[in-house]
Amino acid sequence: MAIFSVYVVNKAGGLIYQLDSYAPRAEAEKTFSYPLDLLLKLHDERVLVAFGQRDGIRGGLGLGAGAGPGPLRNWAGVWVLGHAVLAINGVDVNGKHTADGKEVLEFLGNPANYPVSIRFGRPRLTSNEKLMLASMFHSLFAIGSQLSPEQGSSGIEMLETDTFKLHCFQTLTGIKFVVLADPRQAGIDSLLRKIYEIYSDFALKNPFYSLEMPIRCELFDQNLKLALEVAEKAGTFGPGS
Repeated sequence: MAIFSVYVVNKAGGLIYQLDSYAPRAEAEKTFSYPLDLLLKLHDERVLVAFGQRDGIRGGLGLGAGAGPGPLRNWAGVWVLGHAVLAINGVDVNGKHTADGKEVLEFLGNPANYPVSIRFGRPRLTSNEKLMLASMFHSLFAIGSQLSPEQGSSGIEMLETDTFKLHCFQTLTGIKFVVLADPRQAGIDSLLRKIYEIYSDFALKNPFYSLEMPIRCELFDQNLKLALEVAEKAGTFGPGS
């Protein structure tokens, strides 16, 4: 069981804090000969598999109408569903370059560099994508409240998929605390309220913190990480899950 990430969204829908606690990575590493039987393209400063499939490595870059959230789709209407290049010959890839300075597409386009070992995995969310996702969830939360047949709906409290659950707690002042966790993780309701307590104690009481602005408080970071560790080990802070 694991807690994947924590988001704090202000009442205007702006992302004011985000922490990745644990990121499971479905990665695949294969050795390729020339020519590469996958079509790679540069998108949003990342080298992605645009077309082709091999041993579980698949492409998923194409055009779509409208806008949507990364990594599914960015605001330009480009779908990003496939794998990204994470490492070449054991050297990590950062954006369009390897850690030792080689340009990825240029390196892979040279037959002299083959055979080559490439590690693929899910594209990492960029800071801009996280900001967009927070804003979109804020809008979805409001839509959920408006769709309620009863007055005073709490809005979205949980979204469930086969690989994670999204849990949300909104305070009376409109701040949203969002936790993404393993579907089997218990005690999330209690954890959300613990995070609110940490926010009240170490952000709101910090004389240098301004409301609705990004949270940059060391004590907030430390106590939040400790709370996540306790929640993962114990499963709960009290009643509720």
